[in-house]
Amino acid sequence: MKFIILGCGSSMGVPRPDGFFGNCDPKNKKNYRSRCSGFIKTSYENILIDTSPDLRHQLLRHKIKKIDKVLYSHMHGDQTHGINDLRAFYINSKKQVNVYADKDTSNYLKKTFSYIFKSYSREYPATLKLHILKKILSVKNYNKIIKIRSIKVDHGKVKSNCFIIDKKIAYISDVSKIYKKDYKYFKNLKFLVIDCLWYKPHPSHFNLEASLSMIKKFKPKKAILTNLSPVLDYNELNRVLPKNVIPAHDGLTINL
Repeated sequence: MKFIILGCGSSMGVPRPDGFFGNCDPKNKKNYRSRCSGFIKTSYENILIDTSPDLRHQLLRHKIKKIDKVLYSHMHGDQTHGINDLRAFYINSKKQVNVYADKDTSNYLKKTFSYIFKSYSREYPATLKLHILKKILSVKNYNKIIKIRSIKVDHGKVKSNCFIIDKKIAYISDVSKIYKKDYKYFKNLKFLVIDCLWYKPHPSHFNLEASLSMIKKFKPKKAILTNLSPVLDYNELNRVLPKNVIPAHDGLTINL
């Protein structure tokens, strides 16, 4: 089983569409960041977390030809606006792709992308099937059932979902607060992928100080910082991090 960080950039990526690199060295390939998206690969199923606006590029880069399920963390555009690219998988399988989202995100998706979930004609059928995200989702890996737990966190004024896969890895791409009642699920994991926008405080994201504070509380074997803005140069950030913490880069693959 593998977990792939398809994209680790903040809402406009690095560089931004206007070419702005901020503090990031353009000579370092690890500073080129597409918008956040994750990918779980088991022996039986491919599960995508979020459909970033850079999804097409991410799928082509990793030669992903099958998607069985899509999990949405929340409703923001940098997590949802690549949804049209899922149409290719409907064309290949002739089956609607199963998509899982919480109530608020489901309402947003149905309102914004109604044509994807409702057939308007024979030429343009519904390509996705929307389900309410439950606390536990089961997927297959060889003869074993893997459980993916979703946990709600604060992300500024909205709620976001983070995902814990097989009690081994947590993926928390967008967060400003984790509730203490849920701390038990995040402790002593093998991997913790966690939001780290920049150095200063932010109302909707962890900054470096907050990310490192959570890592110290949860004590994973390895932590990986994601949702990185142009403020954070890969090498400069790497130099100040504890030994068990690294910055993410697009394509980083974790073997579980």
